[in-house]
Amino acid sequence: MISPTFNKDLSLDDNTDSTTISSTSESGSTSSWADTELVEPHVGYKKVLVTGGAGFIGSHVAEYLLARGDDVVIIDEINDYYDVSIKESNLKLIKDMYPEEGRVKIYRGDICDRKLLESIFNTENIKWVCHMAARAGVRPSIQDPFVYIHSNINATTHLMELAHKHGIENFVFASSSSVYGGSKSTFFSEEEVVDHPVSPYAASKKTCELLAYTYHHLYKLNVTGLRFFTVYGPRGRPDMAPFKFTDRIYRGVEMQQYGDGSSSRDYTYISDIVDGVARAIDRPYDYQIFNLGKGDGTSLKKFIQLVQKNVGKKAIIEVLPDQPGDVPYTCADVAKAKHLLGYESKVAFEDGIKSTVDWYINKYARNQNTTKAIEETINILSPQPIAT
Repeated sequence: MISPTFNKDLSLDDNTDSTTISSTSESGSTSSWADTELVEPHVGYKKVLVTGGAGFIGSHVAEYLLARGDDVVIIDEINDYYDVSIKESNLKLIKDMYPEEGRVKIYRGDICDRKLLESIFNTENIKWVCHMAARAGVRPSIQDPFVYIHSNINATTHLMELAHKHGIENFVFASSSSVYGGSKSTFFSEEEVVDHPVSPYAASKKTCELLAYTYHHLYKLNVTGLRFFTVYGPRGRPDMAPFKFTDRIYRGVEMQQYGDGSSSRDYTYISDIVDGVARAIDRPYDYQIFNLGKGDGTSLKKFIQLVQKNVGKKAIIEVLPDQPGDVPYTCADVAKAKHLLGYESKVAFEDGIKSTVDWYINKYARNQNTTKAIEETINILSPQPIAT
């Protein structure tokens, strides 16, 4: 089983040799980043604002930063997009691991609450921002696009406005591989023109990238956007395929497969993503966009086979048509992140799925069974109505 702890060696020369960098990316496009001057990583203490710190990626990033000695300020509205108990559990884990005064400060609220956000910037003396909060999901964004404008575009604008006013040293935010839409490239490169998003979610993320450049241009704010490629792992979101498939196969519940199983995703394990996020935080580039992925795809058919193998049960599958807004495949060109951040994924998909399934069975499912048993006991012991 893969340990949930992360690689803390963030030296500049990890897997990077500036003398061998080609000016052509894996996708074949000319790379304007090849001549970009490398930024030395900031070492030493930081106090970092982590938005969305109760969520999947945000909680892992906060845990990593705390483990290496940084202090963290978390803001999260704890919305009910998915099971709130998972988010509360993430916060409890972090607080229990770092109970010392001043290590973790948690604010519950909406980033679009200007008074709350201004209060945080005025009192917490933050100089580093890691903006992981967002409304996620391609299909839900088609049903309700307005919440994505609020939670993604408006919220990011509020944050960047305060960031430039308070002299933030580096602003790192979560973008998405969804911005590539229906790209026909073998590898998705940051050099591609991504002006044709196929969902409101993708459009909101592209908008945030444009706003980020605007704030860099106007105020010299150092901004880095990270295009995540299908992140999975322990404490993952229940609406994502790795969690959903594991859950349904384990419980013997019918699951939905959209398409014939040939669609492919660049599934990236959480520790690799966190490593990339930390490297971006430590290196205040002026304005950059990076892909963070594994760099190779896995078909849906193979994915389901691996989950079945690790769960030890056969899936009950309902095959449905492809969904609007979904793209046939994603695969990251990570050459730019490797060169400028020293990023390279380390966890093979087979190992990551095994670790994810182990977490689900030994922690999540066990906790769910315990909660169910307690609730049933309470029901048995509660007073019964008197017949009249």
